[in-house]
Amino acid sequence: MERADWALEFASRFRRHEDELKWLYCELYHNDMRAYEYFVEMMYRAWQERPEEMKVIDRQREARPDWYKGHDLVGMLMYVNAFAGTLKGVQEKLDYIAECGVDYLHLMPLLESPAGRSDGGYAVSNFRKVEPELGTMEDLAALAHACHARGMAVCLDFVMNHTSEDHTWAQRAKAGDRECQNRYFFYDTWDIPNAYEQTVPQVFPTTAPGNFTWCPEAGKVVMTTFYPYQWDLNYANPVVFNDMTENMLFLCNQGIDIIRLDAVPYIWKALGTTCRNLQQVHTLVRMMRMVCEIVCPGTLLLGEVVMEPSKVAPYFGTVEKPECHLLYNVTTMATLWHTVATRDVRLLAHQLQQVFALPRAYTFLNYIRCHDDIGWGLDYGFLSQFGWQEVYHKQYLNDYFTGKWPGSPSRGELYNDDPRLGDARLCGTSASLCGIETARESGDPAALEKALRLDEMLHAFILTLSGIPVLYSGDEIAQENDHSYHDNPLKAADSRYLHRGNFDWDKADRRTDEKTVEGKMFVSLRQMEEKRLAHPVFDAMADAWLLPTENERVLGLGRYFEGEKLLALFNFDREDQVAWLRDLEEYTDLITGETLDAGAVPVPAGGFRWLLKRY
Repeated sequence: MERADWALEFASRFRRHEDELKWLYCELYHNDMRAYEYFVEMMYRAWQERPEEMKVIDRQREARPDWYKGHDLVGMLMYVNAFAGTLKGVQEKLDYIAECGVDYLHLMPLLESPAGRSDGGYAVSNFRKVEPELGTMEDLAALAHACHARGMAVCLDFVMNHTSEDHTWAQRAKAGDRECQNRYFFYDTWDIPNAYEQTVPQVFPTTAPGNFTWCPEAGKVVMTTFYPYQWDLNYANPVVFNDMTENMLFLCNQGIDIIRLDAVPYIWKALGTTCRNLQQVHTLVRMMRMVCEIVCPGTLLLGEVVMEPSKVAPYFGTVEKPECHLLYNVTTMATLWHTVATRDVRLLAHQLQQVFALPRAYTFLNYIRCHDDIGWGLDYGFLSQFGWQEVYHKQYLNDYFTGKWPGSPSRGELYNDDPRLGDARLCGTSASLCGIETARESGDPAALEKALRLDEMLHAFILTLSGIPVLYSGDEIAQENDHSYHDNPLKAADSRYLHRGNFDWDKADRRTDEKTVEGKMFVSLRQMEEKRLAHPVFDAMADAWLLPTENERVLGLGRYFEGEKLLALFNFDREDQVAWLRDLEEYTDLITGETLDAGAVPVPAGGFRWLLKRY
């Protein structure tokens, strides 16, 4: 179709970005105009195929481009099979999800993947097909439609760094198809792979060492950064970028509102580098952002960048040339658990100071736990001034959260333990890491109360921060570890299944009974969500700062917006503490309703306070 025949809506959006998009594409792909023209035609075809319902949503969100900011969204992530068995099952449970106050639903990987070689769904064999046991693509579209009718947005992972070795491209590559081999990184000998290994770190040094695998069918070596059954795609080939972008747009057209770009820092490879965070990655993400703004402007890009803040923030791009709409506040999550174990808030305050210094236009997802492990990527340069050395401190954290440290109530398990480096990552549900599992087993009501209060406080913390708080399904009812994964041969080798257990609907039935742990947690969390929704001081545009508390056990955060001032205090100690704020104005505790001045504020062990004043 000639461009003169394009629909006005698409044409006007395309013209807005045409110069930059063409320049970036041609620079990256050496003026391959044939590939570029196909790319443009593919975008228009995707727009034509976009359902009218989604085009209406696009127009509404174009009119309000900051729709995902503010203080009204609460997210929840879940595995479809663990939560309700199938996509239809999730749709049947939307009343419960809405009752949780959730309007951002993140469905964990659900596209077709080989059993036993899926890495939890991150080895996709077909980007156009749902895993049969979960349903069909029509079921996914129906669920998205039902969510939109309730004002819920739907997020889905897009695994763009690699495919499964069972993907049709990989199968054809195994059979000797040179065009498909060029979509991956194939080498006749180990010479170039060995050269890569000199500079490229290993992602899983104990469970999947190395970055390359011998492919006997092809008689060649193939790049496999993550696991041997996950073959890295070669984005230096424009055919890969074109076809993967089309796959992404296909998912958007099923009703997906947020595309989570999995492992995005890894997608460009270059010999002699770490193959992480290369400039070409930002070029690709910038082009994907423009593609979305042209074809499906109601769609958000969420970047999975699990790295330190200095490497995370660049994925937002700039005001003039934005990249991702959303990023994970990963360092804050890891630092939060460090603070639980050490009961010392200085590192958390230091880390938050860096977050507060970023532009308020940046939107983070704030979370306590996710589907993955907790990696201890902390600021050890800062910690060293207090005598805390990296190797020994990681060992302490892992001993604490696995219950080995004397007096620790936590019950987690290690993931990818590397004795050579004295390093390991951590798994476990929030409730079990807070001590709820231990307290229930011991029958100690005082310990149970403290553990529950800590769990509530951690959720209050993520609800206090600007951005979107995201719950892990089950945390709203304090669901504990699922130790039964040890008995499943397909899961036993991966301790992350400890916190990926099936949702306990019997426990959920107790969510309104405040005499139970489930009821206490659920009601408390809903109360906090409702307070956040009701008060503009939680808005993303609020001023945010650190409050000096003169107490290394109590973190203080201040917020101000539209005539409301909030003093948020979080006590990480096991004993009651006092926050010395030297503020003699009167505030109202949003949770208890009591009025008090903020000169010396008592904060219960493992508890928090939200103190509000209106001007």
